[in-house]
Amino acid sequence: MDGVVLANVIWAAAVLADLAIKILALIFIPRNRKPTAAMAWLLAIFLIPFIGILLFLVIGNFTLPKKRRDEQARIDALIRDRAAKAPGGVMADESTWPRWFQRVAQQNEDLTALPAVSGNRATLYGDYQASIDAMATAIDSAKNFVHVEFFIVSWDDTTRGFFSAMESAVARGVTVRLLADHISSAKMPRSKETFAELDRIGVKWAWMLPVMPFKGKYQRPDLRNHRKIVVVDGTVAFMGSQNLIDRTYNSEKNIKRGLKWQELVTRLTGPVVASVNAVFLSDWLIETDENLMDTEHVRVSEIPVETASDAVVCQVVPSGPGYQTENNLRLFLSLIYGATEKVILTSPYFVPDEAMVYAITTACQRGLEVQLFVSEIGDQGLVYHAQRSYYDVLLEAGVKIFLYPAPYILHSKHFSIDDNIAVIGSSNMDIRSFSLNMEVSLMVLGESFVAGMRQVEQGYRDAGRQLTLEEWRKEPAKATFLDGIARLTSAVN
Repeated sequence: MDGVVLANVIWAAAVLADLAIKILALIFIPRNRKPTAAMAWLLAIFLIPFIGILLFLVIGNFTLPKKRRDEQARIDALIRDRAAKAPGGVMADESTWPRWFQRVAQQNEDLTALPAVSGNRATLYGDYQASIDAMATAIDSAKNFVHVEFFIVSWDDTTRGFFSAMESAVARGVTVRLLADHISSAKMPRSKETFAELDRIGVKWAWMLPVMPFKGKYQRPDLRNHRKIVVVDGTVAFMGSQNLIDRTYNSEKNIKRGLKWQELVTRLTGPVVASVNAVFLSDWLIETDENLMDTEHVRVSEIPVETASDAVVCQVVPSGPGYQTENNLRLFLSLIYGATEKVILTSPYFVPDEAMVYAITTACQRGLEVQLFVSEIGDQGLVYHAQRSYYDVLLEAGVKIFLYPAPYILHSKHFSIDDNIAVIGSSNMDIRSFSLNMEVSLMVLGESFVAGMRQVEQGYRDAGRQLTLEEWRKEPAKATFLDGIARLTSAVN
């Protein structure tokens, strides 16, 4: 074939392939996808068709494999059946709640199978080392089992006491199980030493969401299990934002910049611990095929109930791609729309979708006091700039934005509604946490708990400074240009 003819044939084939890709993208990508995400994918594919379609094939499916989703549904049915048999004394008395809040709790239960329960105590820990030490102390008292689940696990000077507590527990005959997110924990410095240490001390451990295609374990590689949970004997639990690692994450880059993570963790006792444990047992079953529901599940009726006047109502809300919808986003939106006085938000990675932006700005328009705590600096460039792209619309609406000072990364994830409702957990207020990460949140009804959170929030104000609209609009054009570009990429999910 003549060289010119061959070149024309190749060129025509490339044009037809490019056209076919764009037509197929228009047909398939908008299906069951948010308009912003669909537009971001279409933009990528139209601008860089061959690379764009390759990226879409690798990370375009935001659901887990059908087998995992079916297993989650089956486990939820088991949990729902057990919850229905729980004694009435631990089930929360809804008659004293506002009607709208009753609906939120019902929504959570419908989506997750976990009910709201009364008779709990929740204590906050804002000191990084103190929270890890408190977990270790609880493990020191374990008699039957210890369940540990973290996005990132590392054996270092900060966590050495925690590992020692697990070793002592195993030596006493206590069964210690640990789940760690595969990609995130395996890439940490000295990860091989960490998991060799777990093997040495006799901890039974497994990866969460492993990316091991040659072993038949694969899903979209950036779907991650971001939960942080510790349960001891089914009577004490911890959950919050903190990973099991030094507050620098042992990263040379972080150490060079002097970065340190600031966290918030809650210690729980009371019937809600059964719900926290149910999340761990669900993840353990899905990852290992080992069912511990009958052997290491403490029934709600067996857990001591807090009877003091400051006891709180709690509801655990797991979320993630294993569910049919974004449980955490629906919880956050419902609470913000139900607020009557104030909404105070804390999120290290604040990249909301349109629904969240409307909820927050509408709260301002309804005359509510709305505050947002974020870090002054960022540890992830794209997320940091995407977050900044929302400051103008929020400040203009009346949101008070407080910047937590360098060199700290405010990694706490919580918010409070009025003076009696709060949420704390692992979920950021960003599209990744809403759609791609497996998260766990705790909704709390109780003035005593919110009073403690108010003290934490005041500590953030005292340490940082308020960002004003006047100051923000003096930002250089180069920075706001980068913010806008990062905002476009954040919609890809």
